[in-house]
Amino acid sequence: MKIRTITALAAGALLAATTACGAQSLDGGAAAPADGETAAVTLDQAPTEEKAADVINAITPDKDLAAKAPARLKSQGLKVVTSVGYPPMEVYASDGKTAIGFDPALARAIARKLGAKVTIADEEFNSQIPGVLTGRYDFVISSMSDTPERQTQVTFVDYVQAGAGMLIKKGNPAKISGPADLCGKTVSVVDNGSSMELAEKYDADCKKDGKPAVNVLKFPGDQEALIQVTGGRAQATITDYVVAASKAADPKLEVEALSLDGTESPWGIGMKPDDKQLIDSVKGALDSLIASGEYANLLKAWNLDKLAVQSAVINGGK
Repeated sequence: MKIRTITALAAGALLAATTACGAQSLDGGAAAPADGETAAVTLDQAPTEEKAADVINAITPDKDLAAKAPARLKSQGLKVVTSVGYPPMEVYASDGKTAIGFDPALARAIARKLGAKVTIADEEFNSQIPGVLTGRYDFVISSMSDTPERQTQVTFVDYVQAGAGMLIKKGNPAKISGPADLCGKTVSVVDNGSSMELAEKYDADCKKDGKPAVNVLKFPGDQEALIQVTGGRAQATITDYVVAASKAADPKLEVEALSLDGTESPWGIGMKPDDKQLIDSVKGALDSLIASGEYANLLKAWNLDKLAVQSAVINGGK
């Protein structure tokens, strides 16, 4: 579910951008293929702090999928973009530059299925779809909701089903148990994300019922929105439930997580719509990971079992 913003960026500004921070690659060597067959590939090990490292390292290339993958993956590797700082989906290892978390783990797993090296770049959320459309990246995997609006820009292969949640102060001094309790309260959200859309919907519902409006505070990222709650300026912040649960597990933050029922939607891996060979390859790799049980083990490593999908669906967001 998107809780971060997406805006159109000027192509010139994007192309002038420097290489993103936090890039991490899994480089492997490959011998020249014989008799038209796909070459064997030796891939680097997953980062040691990656919770799903053992699962990733055990994944071997699928010969048929690797043969059908775009030829550029063999020479250039799979170029992936995400936005680090969204636990447990995307976080930095202790070195401050290696991306780990479920999204990087799945990207590495897909690359291994396709017999390709992978580079995972960390970019601001707004830059990700433009980066894919200009060819800088092959796909984005960044806790991004598959929505009809985004489907006009990219084609998604949906990889989890997730819902929204709220973070409130520990002990719930504002006595918030659901959206109806937000009337007359201050709520912090990420600007132009689905959390903002939810907040605006709850505000409209309050007004419709003749209750005080919701005061919605908008910020560039989740951390800024969370600070409004811990600092007392807002009584709640809306985000993805998996992120809310992760934050609530940190005793230093002194916050509690609440789920928002009925908000579940698919998150997708976004690619250029005309990059059909890659779309088919990513879908095939995800289906293979699901069938083998490796996908379930990746989720389990990050305690995200409830997000599982049964098959890879293209543009399943409605």
